[in-house]
Amino acid sequence: MFTSEIGVVEEWLSEFKTLPETSLPNYATNLKDKSSLVSSLYKVIQEPQSELLEPVCHQLFEFYRSGEEQLLRFTLQFLPELMWCYLALSASRDVHSSGCIEALLLGVYNLEIVDKHGHSKVLSFTIPSLSKPSVYHEPSSIGSMALTESALSQHGLSKVVYSGPHPQREMLTAQNRFEVLTFLLLCYNAALTYMPSVSLQSLCQICSRICVCGYPRQHVRKYRGVSSRIPISSGFMVQMLTGVYFAIYNGEWDLAQKALDDIIYRAQLELYPEPLLVANAIKASLPHGAMKSSKEGTRCIQVEITPTSSRISRNAVTSMSIRGHRWKRHGGSKGSRQSRPSIDSDTITCWNLQSRFKYDHNVQKSVSKI
Repeated sequence: MFTSEIGVVEEWLSEFKTLPETSLPNYATNLKDKSSLVSSLYKVIQEPQSELLEPVCHQLFEFYRSGEEQLLRFTLQFLPELMWCYLALSASRDVHSSGCIEALLLGVYNLEIVDKHGHSKVLSFTIPSLSKPSVYHEPSSIGSMALTESALSQHGLSKVVYSGPHPQREMLTAQNRFEVLTFLLLCYNAALTYMPSVSLQSLCQICSRICVCGYPRQHVRKYRGVSSRIPISSGFMVQMLTGVYFAIYNGEWDLAQKALDDIIYRAQLELYPEPLLVANAIKASLPHGAMKSSKEGTRCIQVEITPTSSRISRNAVTSMSIRGHRWKRHGGSKGSRQSRPSIDSDTITCWNLQSRFKYDHNVQKSVSKI
């Protein structure tokens, strides 16, 4: 790090300690505009041997538990880089250097699993039904959905998936490591719309590195540093795909595409069905050309909405189609035989139906007279 960057971080550390509580909202609002501070903090996190790493992690934790929403998001933007540094240090058996990073991750996790009153949180998610329209699809575009007895019995019912309560953790071990990291990445994904571009870039880069380190593709990507394989769970990869999918449509097409390919590469090696399903679905829905999305303004995932107008089959025999053919026949009889329009099979069918209706009607009259 340069001397100027060290000075920026040290000034930031001392400024918050002397800040009165009444000035906290204004301080939090102006903090996101300090791009030089953010880049300096990334460099501190990327140097595990730096003397500033421990006070920086401590202050980021103070930000997170301050209750100020802007300060909480400021800490969240460094979460992907903190996870990568922790996993890289764990893979290299450097336990002492990862102590402050582990403490910060555990602190954020233990704060997120409880509410304001200290009770355990239970997260819920309602699985959408394909029979009901949403921002992602229209039932009419899927095709005919047969109303079977089983479907009618479940009509209006929604399936809810629950997550939690999660136990508190005092330390990260090989058994609970990815349980904690997966939950933290879920919290990060919940605030994706507030994350700056530098954070999305960091997310895509760490996803690629985690997936290819220790494998032949690492030499193709030319990643240096960690050369050993980093264990990874299926649930953690699914959460990575959520962030990568968002980054694709929000100005990080190239990095996100590379990360998506690397996640598919690792999921195929691990034979994980869930990440493969999600990743291949994302890849199949991508446009052919690069997305020209602005990095500023409202962030969203672009979807195509199909028209909701009702469609009637051309071959369906209805009262309207019978009347139309009747008018066509009467109009044709007024003209000459040479100008008479050709009769198609549908018209013949409808005329046969009319003849059949007249025959049945005459039979009923004769029966009633007898």
